[in-house]
Amino acid sequence: MATATAQRTCQYCTFLIDGTLFGVNVREVQEVIRYQPMTSVPLAHNVVSGLINLRGQIVTAVDMRRRLGLADRAEGELPVNVVIRRDDGPVSLLVDEIDDVVEIDGQTLEAPPHTVRAAGRELIAGVYQLEDRLLLVLDTEKAVSPDLF
Repeated sequence: MATATAQRTCQYCTFLIDGTLFGVNVREVQEVIRYQPMTSVPLAHNVVSGLINLRGQIVTAVDMRRRLGLADRAEGELPVNVVIRRDDGPVSLLVDEIDDVVEIDGQTLEAPPHTVRAAGRELIAGVYQLEDRLLLVLDTEKAVSPDLF
């Protein structure tokens, strides 16, 4: 019998950006795919790396390093696409590498630490303390806000 005090767990698809662990709720993730060739978009915001063709569907790719105000990847390092679902269609988050799916007690979410850069702090919904590191939960609505397109 479930009680009102039963813990609510959340699952997060985790990935690394510049060595920092980020995550998005697995319910938001459509799929994770390797690097795809992109078509550039003239006059687009600098965080929009281009468009990818995902089985006939055109998907905007947002470089999360640029979105967070970090340095670009080293020459030859290819990002991974984390395709998230949105009401207006999927968007790809370009990240450095995929980590794992983790299950966390949803009641332990904390506010982002003050050490997170201002450019990134607005994109962080909260933080979970894992055994050996922090998991920064990405607010995907803010990360891919319509003003970027």
